[in-house]
Amino acid sequence: MTLAASSYQDNARNTWTKALFVLPILALLAWAPTVADARGVPDGFADLAERLLPSVVTIETSQKAQQGAHGGKSPQQFDFPPGSPFRDFFEEFNKRRRDAPRRGAAVGSGFIISSDGYVVTNNHVIENADSVEVVLNDDQRLKGKIIGKDPKTDLALIKVEPKKDLIPVAWGDSKAARIGDWVVAIGNPLGLGGTVTAGIISARGRNLRSGPYDDYIQTDAPINRGNSGGPLFDIDGKVIGINTAILSPSGGSIGIGFAIPSSLAQGVILQLKEFGTTKRGWLGVQIQTVTEEIAESLGLKEAEGALVAGVVDDSPAAAAGFKSGDVILSFNEVDVPESRRLPRIVADTGVGKEVDVNVWRDGKNITLHVTLGELEKVNVASFSPGGKSDSKSGRTETVSELGLKLAPFSKALAKQFELDEDSEGVVIVDVERESNAREKGLRPGTLVVEINQEKVSSPAEIAAKVEEAREAGRRTVLLLIDQGGDLRFVAVRIKKEG
Repeated sequence: MTLAASSYQDNARNTWTKALFVLPILALLAWAPTVADARGVPDGFADLAERLLPSVVTIETSQKAQQGAHGGKSPQQFDFPPGSPFRDFFEEFNKRRRDAPRRGAAVGSGFIISSDGYVVTNNHVIENADSVEVVLNDDQRLKGKIIGKDPKTDLALIKVEPKKDLIPVAWGDSKAARIGDWVVAIGNPLGLGGTVTAGIISARGRNLRSGPYDDYIQTDAPINRGNSGGPLFDIDGKVIGINTAILSPSGGSIGIGFAIPSSLAQGVILQLKEFGTTKRGWLGVQIQTVTEEIAESLGLKEAEGALVAGVVDDSPAAAAGFKSGDVILSFNEVDVPESRRLPRIVADTGVGKEVDVNVWRDGKNITLHVTLGELEKVNVASFSPGGKSDSKSGRTETVSELGLKLAPFSKALAKQFELDEDSEGVVIVDVERESNAREKGLRPGTLVVEINQEKVSSPAEIAAKVEEAREAGRRTVLLLIDQGGDLRFVAVRIKKEG
């Protein structure tokens, strides 16, 4: 009796122990889908695709092919020997073939942003087209009119005249998108028609060196040729990017695609719709990256900002007092962490707006006030030192601390190295093979215009500045050089004594 009671108590205890162990697991399993839903992990994309497909279109373009590629002769013509009975017959045929314009065709994608027929696509999809046709998801074909295009961002806006209201999509916030978020791409890959693919955001802020405003979203959602101009949607069905490029050795998708972020595209499209072109702010400076060596040369604690290598004559920057060697740290209260961000920041600032610019100059922060011009209205002048040289006479001199052999500028050296006769500065005539100067790309024929932000006209002046920097405990000197008319700063390490 005692044994039975004990066994019952043990069984009861085991049952409660199991319950205490199992119940939390069951609760966790019941809670898990809620966590997944909160993170936006979808069960599928069918509902989303069904809703979005009617808003994505195919763009078909045609253009006249250039004549004369085959010497004015069609590549496949019928020719017969003199006296042949077929010669006269086919001569008129050949003439018609030569005179008939040949046409090229291209296919891309786009998406509808308004019920009355505005369609967004890539500039390269419709570039040079003399006719554009928009094919809706229901195969309805509409003639498209190009409202505006912007080669700098590879965006274009088309207008169609639909018989009934179209189904538009909404812009999303690409700035809020995170690496790892789900995305859906819809487009017309390889001419197949509406195709849906899914993936995640692989990276942000990619610079493909395709233009001054590169800031691409990278995705592994499969996109191929023909997807260009199509939308990249977030999980809510809002457009956060315009599919534009792929990285592929074969031409097919390998899971590395790039989309223009909506934060950039939306403003450009609004301007194209209103003006037919873009209206970007213009400062008028040539900039380059601030490296750690350049930062040390200028006394900056961090390698940040945009280094001004040149200032365009009669530009807003020139009027505001910008100088070569300035480092722009913030523009209109927006930080400039790296040089490639500045063009975008300036472009997004209103034309004619007065802004404050925080600049590092001569070891301290100063504020410059500038009124922006309009980029599209200017023909940016080429950057060159300018002005005629009044170089002091002097002989060739070796500045061993830099590994450079230098000579004052002269017409003879200008002829030898094919330099502009109106240039000024000091000519590099030889560079030590194992020197830091050679590593930085300095070559015979390079002009040294400034050292540590002061103009020079003789090798002796450069030698003196190097010695001055050494005595001040500096490890590098900052040279402003001119190579083929291109001005840039180079920080060259000073050799240690002995």
